[in-house]
Amino acid sequence: MAIEDQIKPFVREHKHALLFAGGIAAGLIGAHILKSKTTKDLATKGMAGVISTKKDMEETFQDMKENAEDIVYDANFENKQEIYIEKKE
Repeated sequence: MAIEDQIKPFVREHKHALLFAGGIAAGLIGAHILKSKTTKDLATKGMAGVISTKKDMEETFQDMKENAEDIVYDANFENKQEIYIEKKE
């Protein structure tokens, strides 16, 4: 009899206990990973990147907003000049 034939009935009978033990093992391993210095360093670098990207996007948005305001101002100025010229004639 192969070892696989012996394991299958054991797994069927103790399925819930094995799932419970697997959950505990996953929790312990996950806690160990989260407490590691490498994970903290990676999280810190990731957050620094996100904050840096946010600042860059805010600056870009502010530049776009200022350019749009300039375009609107110039368009209104040209429109007022055309109206003044038409009234003068």
